[in-house]
Amino acid sequence: MTVPLDRYIPVPDVRERHEVTIAAPAQIVFKVARGFDIQSIRIVRLIFWLRERALGAKRGARWRGAGLVADMRAIGWVPLADESDRLFIAGAVCQPWQADVMFRSVPAERFASFTEPDLVKIAWTLEAQTLAPALTRFATETRAVATDDIARAKFLRYWRTFRAGIVLIRLLLLPALRREAERRFRRQSTGV
Repeated sequence: MTVPLDRYIPVPDVRERHEVTIAAPAQIVFKVARGFDIQSIRIVRLIFWLRERALGAKRGARWRGAGLVADMRAIGWVPLADESDRLFIAGAVCQPWQADVMFRSVPAERFASFTEPDLVKIAWTLEAQTLAPALTRFATETRAVATDDIARAKFLRYWRTFRAGIVLIRLLLLPALRREAERRFRRQSTGV
């Protein structure tokens, strides 16, 4: 079975995949996912704040509240694939262990072969699979791979420290996204 991120990061240093079944059509689920304001979840804001404090970041989060995809693009993530109502893949390179991490865009056609040293390539997905007319499997997967052994050592140290918070963000996102997609579908179906 081909997994969407295999094209960009076939052998990751870390991989996290999470999914949820949502009682709403894929089109609604995908629209909600793309436009979801992750900062609307208080615990997520706290996790970002704790990371900033732990690493001594000089600036706060740069989220605009424009929605997940728009906010991520604004801080440097680039679309690697975008298939309407089904799949969105974004990628960037960075040094996540830095307090004030900067995400750099790498064009889709160069992402898989990118090897500039002392960086980590990260890619993530939003995936909506129709199971029935009003039933969708929504998944998100994140993969990361260092471009060299020095970056790998730094990244894996960072990952061991911050993995729990990173995973918790995904675990909080999925039920919030499910509630919003199901709410929108009910409202659309009943006109209320």
